[in-house]
Amino acid sequence: MANVLRKWRMRLTQVTNRISIQVKLIGAYIFIILIPIILFSWYLFNGFYQNTIQETLKKNQYLLESEKANILNNIETMGRTAQLSIADREVINYLQSVRELEVPELVDFNMNTFSNLQRLMFNNPNITNVRLFTDNPRTREIWPVIFNESRIEGRAWYKNVLAKKGTVWWEILQDEKDIMQRENGDSELTWTYVSLLREIYYPNDTHVGILQVDMLIDKFFQKAFSPIQDGQSHMLVVDRLGRIFTDKGNQFFKDINLEQLHRDWDTHPHEGATSFTFTVGDAPYLCLSTPIDQLGAHLLNVVSLETPVTQIKHTRNLFIAAAVVLIALLSIITYFLQSLILKKLSILRDSMKKVRRGDLNVQIDMDAGGEVGELAHHFRQMLKKMNELIVEAVNKQAATKEAELNSLKNQIDAHFLYNTLENLKMLAEVEEQYVISDALTSLGALMRYSLKWSNDHVRLRDEIQHIQNYIAIMNIRYDDKLELKLDIPEGYQEQEVLKMSLQPLVENAVKHGMNTDRARREGIEILIRACQKNDAMLIEVTDDGAGMSPEKLGELHEKISMEDAPFYNKYGHKSTGDNEGNGIGLRNVTQRIKMYYGNEYGIHVESAEGAYTQVRMKLPYLILSGGLSVDEKIAYR
Repeated sequence: MANVLRKWRMRLTQVTNRISIQVKLIGAYIFIILIPIILFSWYLFNGFYQNTIQETLKKNQYLLESEKANILNNIETMGRTAQLSIADREVINYLQSVRELEVPELVDFNMNTFSNLQRLMFNNPNITNVRLFTDNPRTREIWPVIFNESRIEGRAWYKNVLAKKGTVWWEILQDEKDIMQRENGDSELTWTYVSLLREIYYPNDTHVGILQVDMLIDKFFQKAFSPIQDGQSHMLVVDRLGRIFTDKGNQFFKDINLEQLHRDWDTHPHEGATSFTFTVGDAPYLCLSTPIDQLGAHLLNVVSLETPVTQIKHTRNLFIAAAVVLIALLSIITYFLQSLILKKLSILRDSMKKVRRGDLNVQIDMDAGGEVGELAHHFRQMLKKMNELIVEAVNKQAATKEAELNSLKNQIDAHFLYNTLENLKMLAEVEEQYVISDALTSLGALMRYSLKWSNDHVRLRDEIQHIQNYIAIMNIRYDDKLELKLDIPEGYQEQEVLKMSLQPLVENAVKHGMNTDRARREGIEILIRACQKNDAMLIEVTDDGAGMSPEKLGELHEKISMEDAPFYNKYGHKSTGDNEGNGIGLRNVTQRIKMYYGNEYGIHVESAEGAYTQVRMKLPYLILSGGLSVDEKIAYR
């Protein structure tokens, strides 16, 4: 298979090489420009389609939520009407009458309490009926509000209401006859209501009757039954029994099978607000759904996408057609202009051949007009840059040689200093100036350790020896007021440390610890301690000198941990004299440790003003003694 592909690739390359540049450019226009334009247009217009869907979704979601708000307002109105209907104690007393009321009592009830019940309906024009049903044989029916409960005992919802034990039950009553005409078989008038049904208890465990508050469905779901629509969307309601309620005679639903729509909607999860798309024939639709929990129903908004999708497809096709026509025109123009372009390319090609033979002073006589002229200009600039790089390389080589000579000179100067210090030491011993002799010994060792930098890593033992020499020299200045104590087990002397990493810590302890009168009078003690903790080595440098305030300690921690850019923006403008106490030494040590060992290692400073300062260095536990740890060495012995 691989051989077959390789052969076809070679044949395609041979055929392509034999094609003229004019044909290649035309092919490039077709395959490199037309195809990406088609793909881009598909991607672009697919984005337009998705944006259209999203905008349509947002717009109709808003309409859906607005209609839901109206429905919830109707629910609240019906609930408030129901509450007011049984809030009057006289109504409950009438429904619970233990005797038949006399005519004057009935007249009084009708003129006062019953009038209030009727007023509830008149004050709420959307409320169709408020009805109270009672099984009390001593309570007379007063139409159109109070009826005997036997009239509704056979209804399907009656048992559901009783099972709710006083809790509101919502029901959509379809094709209902008026209760006052229900016994009249000749009447064919029916209505569909949204009904609030509730069992009346008083007191809490005594059945009083059934309360029913009705609202016509076209007033309850106004958008679903409104004849005024935009023609692009329509709402409908699906109740808990799967029945669909809407204006089914609307022109919008002419081509939509509502039962099929219900089945499509039922296949999607609809516990909350959802949306999905479906097609009827070639026409796309968007369906949005939101629950109405009180009714156990869902409000759906069906939106036609045919108009915006058709517009997008039409625009896309025009875009692709325009691109094809444009590429055809460009191909024709390219074919006739190719001879002029090839002439300039030939001049440029000959110049390149001269450069390949080593002639870097080629002169290209060509104006800078057009792409080929621009290419010639850049080729001249490239030749200029090449000549500059050659000169720069020669200069760098000369500078490197000069740096090597300077390095050799520095080595000679260092040896001269060592020899001079050794001669001065011998002269001091001859003159019996042993203090000066010891100081020169320490200074020589200090300089030798600092200048001889063959490796970035040393043993802790070597770094401690260097610090001892530093303290010896500083004691000449401070009249032996510095006391260096070491608490380092012998096995830890082989711990790997970075060269010159402890000396800045001790130097800070001397400089800042001796800043008080007490320290200058009594001196300070510097303790260097090493201990192992898990896989890390902790080296602590503690002095009992001046210490520092919490504010300065916080500022020091900030300087140590800051990134380079913000650090130099904030502190880089200070003078050299100011930098002596700004934490640069500790910052450099921390950065070296993190660079070599990782971000989990570094230094940490603790201090109490007038008491002490402790700098703790954390390093990986690495013993430079043949790979043996302290415990292993003891066991081996």
